[in-house]
Amino acid sequence: MSQSDERAGAATEAALPTRSLERETVDRRPRGRGLLLLIGLATLAAIALLGVGWGSFAMPPATIAAMFWRRIAGETATASWPAAWETVVFDIRLPRIILAALVGGALSQAGSVYQGLFRNPLADPYLIGVSSGAGLGATIAIAFGLPMRWGGLGAVSLLAFLGALGATVLVYALSRSAGRASVTTLLLAGVALGAFLSSATTFLMFHARDAFHAMHIVGWLMGSLALASWAKVRVLAPVLVVGGALLWAYAHRLNVLQLDDEQAQQLGVPVERTRVVLIVITSLVTATAVAVSGVIGFVGLIVPHAVRLIWGPDHRFLLPMSGIVGAAFMILADGAARSLLGSAELPVGVVTAFCGAPFFLYLLRHKKRGVY
Repeated sequence: MSQSDERAGAATEAALPTRSLERETVDRRPRGRGLLLLIGLATLAAIALLGVGWGSFAMPPATIAAMFWRRIAGETATASWPAAWETVVFDIRLPRIILAALVGGALSQAGSVYQGLFRNPLADPYLIGVSSGAGLGATIAIAFGLPMRWGGLGAVSLLAFLGALGATVLVYALSRSAGRASVTTLLLAGVALGAFLSSATTFLMFHARDAFHAMHIVGWLMGSLALASWAKVRVLAPVLVVGGALLWAYAHRLNVLQLDDEQAQQLGVPVERTRVVLIVITSLVTATAVAVSGVIGFVGLIVPHAVRLIWGPDHRFLLPMSGIVGAAFMILADGAARSLLGSAELPVGVVTAFCGAPFFLYLLRHKKRGVY
């Protein structure tokens, strides 16, 4: 037997247990996943209906449902509720609910991808500097009062988006060596660049023109959906829907990447190219979400981790379920931010952190170990 035949046989033998391991990892899942997704979507719709009624003054769910039916059926008869209620529901609260769902779903799916890509349950969408770049971009726009606008987005959102993408590109360029970027160098470069950009953001915040601009910067860095509008929904929705679909298309490769790089290569996955594509798509999705909502923490860490612990690590189910649960969680968190202080409003990032940390510890304590 030739040396080439021996090497081919050895590679085949090495790949066989790998394929068995992949099948064993992927097949540890509950049955009826389609039904679970439908139940999740129905629950999300119910939470969204309730969320529209939350705010400085509450509206009964039955009245809100009647408002929607009135719009759908085109009824013109006099309504039994004040006319101003419809303006509040359809022009203020509904776009905010939709934006919250989009942002929560996007951050959760991005967190799922990064946790799988880096094989680290503590990874989140901001791991490689996206939040720091976005924060610096938004701070520059606020501190200097830039007047630029495009597509319904102001200077803060636009510069936050560009800052997030710029930070991601720079991290990847710094970590690339000999034609590839290792996971370790990506993480280290992300930590170092994030610290530098955060320092620049703090410097600009302390040199803001007045206290109002400084508080505006702090509020944006803590995350808020107070400026939600239909224009932002129209900009955000296509990017996040297409981005989520592309990430789901790579779900099988993400499953294989849970093995080491050599085993994934033996199974036919181009590891470096797949990693680059996933980082690009995930960074675009995260940057778009952060651009309209600010830096909202814990969603991209808690939700995918909880979904993985409860329903298993198969990304073909993990990604859509994380999107659904993340959307519901964000709607609930934003509803609490709007309602807890009456007429005042908390930054939604405060609520997600306050809820997320204890929930994360609860899951670690009570759910089965060994998922990763």
